[in-house]
Amino acid sequence: MALRVNFNFEAAATHTAIVQNEREMNKSLLRLSTGLRILNAADDSAGLFIADQLMIVGSGLEEGNRNIQTGLSALRIAESSAGQIFDRLNEIYKRTVRAANDINDPNARASLQREIDNFIDAIKKIGTDTEYNGIKLLDGTFSGKAIHYGARKDQVLNVGIDSLLPNDIGAFLVSGQGSTYKITAGTNVGDFATQLTTTSNQDFMVETGEYVDIAGIRVLAYDGYRRFVDAATLANNINSNQALQALGIEAVAKNDNKADQTYTGFANFWSPAGQTDTVSSVTLNFYIGNAIASGSPNFSVGIDSNITTVQQLADAINTQASAAGAPISAKVVDNKLVLETAHGETIAVQAVVNATIASNGVNINLGQILQGAGTVSVTAAANTNIYYIDVGTVDIAGISTYKLQYNGVSSLSAGFNFNVANNNNAIFKNLYSVSVLTNQQAEESMLIAKKALQRVDTVRAQIGAVMNNLQSIYDSQKVAWDNTKEAENVIRNTDYAQEMTNFTKLQIKMQSSMAMLAQANQLPQLVLQLLR
Repeated sequence: MALRVNFNFEAAATHTAIVQNEREMNKSLLRLSTGLRILNAADDSAGLFIADQLMIVGSGLEEGNRNIQTGLSALRIAESSAGQIFDRLNEIYKRTVRAANDINDPNARASLQREIDNFIDAIKKIGTDTEYNGIKLLDGTFSGKAIHYGARKDQVLNVGIDSLLPNDIGAFLVSGQGSTYKITAGTNVGDFATQLTTTSNQDFMVETGEYVDIAGIRVLAYDGYRRFVDAATLANNINSNQALQALGIEAVAKNDNKADQTYTGFANFWSPAGQTDTVSSVTLNFYIGNAIASGSPNFSVGIDSNITTVQQLADAINTQASAAGAPISAKVVDNKLVLETAHGETIAVQAVVNATIASNGVNINLGQILQGAGTVSVTAAANTNIYYIDVGTVDIAGISTYKLQYNGVSSLSAGFNFNVANNNNAIFKNLYSVSVLTNQQAEESMLIAKKALQRVDTVRAQIGAVMNNLQSIYDSQKVAWDNTKEAENVIRNTDYAQEMTNFTKLQIKMQSSMAMLAQANQLPQLVLQLLR
């Protein structure tokens, strides 16, 4: 072997190995002390890039979930305050029901009105004052807001809460006020359909091309038969339509007919216009609801000398109506006959006068049976049929605006007699329209309060749906954050079991290297042996 003293290759090579081993050992020490596998980009440039991108996503998910938590906090405040408004609206509704009872005197109704006004004022304060960090929540300005929930651009959930102030909640109303009509002129035709064809008041019939549309949905139309317009049919069609139910639209029909005068016996029911004219009986043929006008009546009642009191007349009508299954009943109120249908069905009556007319005719006091019918003169045997129609009222109410369209079934004097012109929107009445000073006002106010309650509940349901959605997103993103941080951890952080094994190996190498360096430094001393 060659022995040299100017350059100790073995010692130099061993020193180089020690330096490299020291560098690796220092890096391992840093990894163990910091917990990071990648200490700088030189350690793993590709891994560093991926880990940093995962860190960005994780940070975005974490901040997004914080956004969700603040959004949920605001929505909880809004929903809780909306619940307070609901409770006060319920108190208003209860007082409208109480005020509709005519047992209340004016003072009692005025007291109820004051209570209602106080509740309305409380609702205004709640709607105005409810806020989160200075942001109003229930006054209608919290609209089109975005809650950014995700780690990337445009990952937002749009949120809006409709106004719950008293001037913005209530009912969108259409009133079919119903019409009455009496036909006495013309020839002695035997059915309504023929008689109405000869008059200008055909709006009492549903004929070809005639209809009623609510919010663009057809709820009444010609079905091949000329039928009476009927508030009960219209209301039933509206209430059974699922699309209209989803829009919060409902209808209530009613029809009661109180005679103008008291029936006091057959002798007072008619009077002769001439000396020899007599009446043996009057037959009332009842058509109830959307009956076919050219068909047979639902039932008939004969009035003659055997019917001596108004109660006997009411009993006779009830007996025949019950036997026929017709939805109409008669009762006596204030000593006058009242006809009432079960669901607001139309009352159509054909009065057939069985008379001997030789000179000037007879006068029939139909006002003792039917409201507004008055006294009818029968002057000839060919004119012994009298026709009377009473269309019930229908109130249509919704929680949002809707359009009413109709043709041929309503006018100012016939048919439904809607208070809204064709192709116009329903009339909005807010909480400030609630009045209980009369029975009629209290009945309408019930609808206003009911629809306001439904409106508030709709808003609460929308808030709840958004809260559930945000909570679902939060839970999903929390799982995503966990997995993202774990993916980053695999790349960026130290595996202590593996690194400790590596550090131990480097320690052993360092110790053996130092020992070998000592040996290498002894090699040049062998030269002295040659020089002795």
